[in-house]
This record gives sequence, structure tokens and C-alpha cells, in this order.
Amino acid sequence: MIDRGLSGPRLAVAAAAGVIALVAAILATPHPGESELRVTLRVTALVSATFFLSAFTASAWQRLRPTPTTRWLLRNRRYLGLSFAASHLVHGLAILALARRLPGGWGAFPPPTLAGGGAGYVFITAMAATSNDRAVAALGRWWHRLHTTGVYVLWFIFTFTYAGTAAVSPYHALLTAAFVAALGLRLAARFSARRSVAPSAPPEPRMRGGQRPDRGPAQHASPGR
Repeated sequence: MIDRGLSGPRLAVAAAAGVIALVAAILATPHPGESELRVTLRVTALVSATFFLSAFTASAWQRLRPTPTTRWLLRNRRYLGLSFAASHLVHGLAILALARRLPGGWGAFPPPTLAGGGAGYVFITAMAATSNDRAVAALGRWWHRLHTTGVYVLWFIFTFTYAGTAAVSPYHALLTAAFVAALGLRLAARFSARRSVAPSAPPEPRMRGGQRPDRGPAQHASPGR
């Protein structure tokens, strides 16, 4: 049922429509102001984090614990990523609207926040623009490098952002733990994959008396002799 419904491009379209409807509901007040925009930022950040973690861990879940749900996640990883991009686009628009309302404008945001956020949006734009078969074929190995680098940069930005206030916010502490656990899951899946493909050395044949056929008496001498 889930494959026939929210799957493929329909998933990304539904996600974008859902985020827009959610934000419209938050801002549906006679005079939406700074408080409503800050709620919008928190909600869209949570939605974006959910989509990001789903795409970030899809292949790891499938390798470590395959189920119909993990297979769906893996098949729709591209569209989960596009759903994340759509949600974070709305998040970025809310940041722009908030910056216009704050007395200091962009100066009210710490420089590291602006630098990290700007880098994140550069990667989001590049990854969303290349999330299609034509780009995969055209870029070759560079496509994999872009998307691998991008997901880890975004992981770091999310984790660093939430970890900064984890000590005073149980909500941010929980999200920090979720991102750290997601990285651990990916590393565990990678370790499992390496173990499964590691070649095992075939046993050496032995002749009568236990001597290996490829070693003469000189080869059994100890080093230095």
C-alpha cells in the first residue's frame, strides 16, 4: 500500500505540500510576527531533520536489519532527500523573513551560523539539482563524491547546531543523540559490509608428513639463517 501511495516523485510532492500547509497553519493569524516565524523555524527544522535522517540511514538499515520498511526507505532515498530539500527551502525562506524583522537584520545572527548555514544550502542546492539519472550518468564518480561529502557536511551542521544547546534543552539533546546514533548506524553498516566481502584465504594443501608442497627445506629455515 505504501509503495502505491507515497513513493517516488509523489512522496516529494506530498512532503512539499505538507510542509507548506503546516507553515500556512502556523502563520494563519491576523498579524503573524517574530514569534510565529520562530515556531516556523523550529517546526521546519524538525521536519527537515526527519527527512534527512531517513535518507541518511536508509542503506544502513537495509543492510543491518532488512524489512519491508527499510526496503521502502532505500528505494525512496532520492525522494526523501528531495523532501528534505523542499522542507529546508521553506525553512530558509522563514530565516529570510525573520532577518527582515529583526532590528539588527543579518547582524543578529552569529557569523559561524551564517557561514555554516550558507555552506549547507550550497550543498542542498547542488544535491537536489543532481538528484536524477541524467546527472548521475553525466557526473560519474563526481556525483558520488558530491553527495557523500554533502550528506556528511549537512550531518555536521545539524549535529553542531543542536549540540550547542543540548545542555540546556532536552529537545535539542534528544536530536543530538539521534544524529550521533545515525552516524553510528552508518559506520556499523560499513563495517558489516567490509567484513562480508573480506576474502578468506583458502587452506594450503599438505602432503604426507605435514609438509607444504610449495616449500622446500630452505624455505623452512628461520629468518637470519
